[in-house]
Amino acid sequence: MIELQQVSFTYPQSSTPILQNFSFQITDKKAGIIGPNGCGKTTFLQLMVGLLQPDTGQILFNGNPVKTKLELYNLRKNTGFLFQNSDDQLFSPTVIEDVAFGPLNLGFTADDARDIAMKTLENLGLHGFGNRITHRLSGGEKKLVALATILAMKPKLLLLDEPTNNLDPKTTSRLVEILVHLNLQQVIISHDWNFLSKTTDEIHEINHGQIRRCNSDHIHVHRHVHKAGDHPHSHDL
Repeated sequence: MIELQQVSFTYPQSSTPILQNFSFQITDKKAGIIGPNGCGKTTFLQLMVGLLQPDTGQILFNGNPVKTKLELYNLRKNTGFLFQNSDDQLFSPTVIEDVAFGPLNLGFTADDARDIAMKTLENLGLHGFGNRITHRLSGGEKKLVALATILAMKPKLLLLDEPTNNLDPKTTSRLVEILVHLNLQQVIISHDWNFLSKTTDEIHEINHGQIRRCNSDHIHVHRHVHKAGDHPHSHDL
């Protein structure tokens, strides 16, 4: 569906590419992404959804390079992006307004958008949330509502950036249950190896501007004095 081909990207304040000659193709499998802080994981997702443009290389959607505004619109229409901070995704006074916003932008009538929003909330176990004030929700509730805003638009691909950050165990378990049962292509960035082991089919590691698929038997979490730190990472054996 989406493919990055030999992509390089450098932030304006840096002289070193954070990703260099970076290639990755979305498959039918749910993919987990690990790597040290600052390695380019979020940059990777932002490139994939068109929030950033590569310096070199190209991004393909359904086999075609994304070059025009229409091609970028079609990519974004089919891709849902869950941000690390739910407050970046929720901006309406009430939950129902937030969740209905996407369907309204897709051209649905107000009544149809509201019906879609209510059904999406119910599917996520958020019964009775429609009239709640968004900014008064807990962090975990905001995360699930943010996910609802995406699913209401019926994307084909779901990108999640550190979805378990600051979540309590109960909400994390609920999120696992939701993601496992979603029939969607997914790419999930997380430092939580236990979470990724439950929600993804394969793990890839980003480091030094490159990405590689990991052998899950060689991935673990422990403390190091070297730069890898205590995030999930792999060792060549």
